Amino acid sequence: MALQQRACVVIPCYNEARRLDVASFRSWLAGKPPVRIIFVDDGSKDGTASVLNQICQGHEDQVFVLRREQNLGKAEAVRAGILCALAENPRCEFIGYWDADLATPLDAIERFIQIFDCHAAIEMVFGSRVKLLGRYVERHPARHYLGRVFATAVSVLLRLPIYDTQCGAKLFRLNGVTPKIFSQPFLTKWVFDVEILARYLNLYDHDPARLEKIIYEYPLERWKDIAGSKVKPADFFIAFRDLLRIKWHYL
Repeated sequence: MALQQRACVVIPCYNEARRLDVASFRSWLAGKPPVRIIFVDDGSKDGTASVLNQICQGHEDQVFVLRREQNLGKAEAVRAGILCALAENPRCEFIGYWDADLATPLDAIERFIQIFDCHAAIEMVFGSRVKLLGRYVERHPARHYLGRVFATAVSVLLRLPIYDTQCGAKLFRLNGVTPKIFSQPFLTKWVFDVEILARYLNLYDHDPARLEKIIYEYPLERWKDIAGSKVKPADFFIAFRDLLRIKWHYL
């Protein structure tokens, strides 16, 4: 891995051939950002592998594709990519994951890195979909309101005033804690973001005040709902069930 690549970002993919924006990925990579991308092809049955090859062509020093024969879900795809990144370059400064549809543009990764550089105590930077004047955040109304209900439930569960746990743009400072967070399989497939926070709480003596000091929620300049999401409104009810599983297991 080139020395200038300070961060490694995992992008899980399952049947994303129609949603992967080849031009956007290649344009961003051409700028030589200080970031390495690990795509995890999670047992895709469509042309995802071919599209990923198009993205990688000419950027092999910046991109790696981890292929899995069996689809095990987003949570385990992310974990597999994180473990791959840790094995590939354990001295990387930052590690995280991003949604394949680029609902959050890739240039936000470098803004996340700038936040880490400005705040030495911060261990996690999370994208937050807050609709503010001067920022372009476009969400389907039903998903937005269901998301607000879910986020409130998470805040109560974790005793943490977090606004948006489910945005698929997250970066972690790589330290001695990070490998422990991703060492074991997740209980849940979709709300593993909450499970990550629960694991941090366990490691920080169940003290939310300590966790508040190391998380930075960054209001994204741009975020757009991309058609074709695999998360459906009915999945929010499954997510609430999974919150109870997280509470029982960790808290």
